[in-house]
Amino acid sequence: MTGISTHVLDTSLGRPAEGVPVELALHTEGGWKVLGTSATDSDGRAKDLPAVEAGSVVRLLFDTAAYYAAKSEETPFFPEVSIVFTVAPAQHHYHVPLLLNPFGYSVYRGS
Repeated sequence: MTGISTHVLDTSLGRPAEGVPVELALHTEGGWKVLGTSATDSDGRAKDLPAVEAGSVVRLLFDTAAYYAAKSEETPFFPEVSIVFTVAPAQHHYHVPLLLNPFGYSVYRGS
């Protein structure tokens, strides 16, 4: 089993993005099966997502509209961010940071 964690940084503010809803889903023949949900903590981290099987195709779905709505800001250009990746064999953990601002985002495989 491979652990999954994420970290969201609000680059427009230069600090962690607290309260971003995150969903982890597994790709199946019938579509996406939600494995777990979380929200980023005060440090912008979601560390309590469930582990997944090696070889799985998974999706992290970030509800950025909810994050910006909680801050009483306009609806962002990207109301959600969907990151799909394959979990390679022999990987014990994946950390997937998201750098976020109202008009763009960047993501990478962290350590």
